[in-house]
Amino acid sequence: MTQPEAKTTFLEADFAGIDGYKLGSGLVVPRPVGWIGTKAADGSENLAPYSFFNMVSGDPPTFLYSPGPNPDGPKGSLRNAEETGVFTINIVTAETVEAMNATAATVPHGESEFDLAGVTSVPGPVTGAPMVAEAAANIECRVTEIVHVGREGGGSMLVIGEALAFHVAERLLDGTRVDQAELRAVGRHVGNAYSNATDLFEIVRPA
Repeated sequence: MTQPEAKTTFLEADFAGIDGYKLGSGLVVPRPVGWIGTKAADGSENLAPYSFFNMVSGDPPTFLYSPGPNPDGPKGSLRNAEETGVFTINIVTAETVEAMNATAATVPHGESEFDLAGVTSVPGPVTGAPMVAEAAANIECRVTEIVHVGREGGGSMLVIGEALAFHVAERLLDGTRVDQAELRAVGRHVGNAYSNATDLFEIVRPA
């Protein structure tokens, strides 16, 4: 073990603006990217990336993504999940990272980020929510809960969903085991920084 290092202490009460966000998101890295596909009640589609995203339970498989505040009203992927109760997760890999980044742009309601990014929308056979055909894997989810976290008038929403179906490229699979090197997943850091999850190593867990 190395010797303890000198550390700077930050108190949350002293943060100004988005300092807490910058510090936290710079330390919790890499974060997986949830590329969330939703459809509004009027049929318009939305596709947006969230790095405040993760799997949070295994029985049943349960995921969440966290839309932040928006001065123009609820983000499309939050509003659509509230209206229809379903969403998809489209796994971001080295092959699709550029398209994912394109969908971070803000577009008017009714315009499709699928078209903007040049990817193909296909309806999930279980939920009907739109999936990215080019993604190596897609997960169809049913919304189980939407909760607010953070300060009143700010904070973020947590959209929690239970997986109803997984669609995974056969080249990645050994039964239900996913070949991590072949997946070539991408992680989010801060600013414009991402990383490839290909520098793998193993540590045997203690009994």
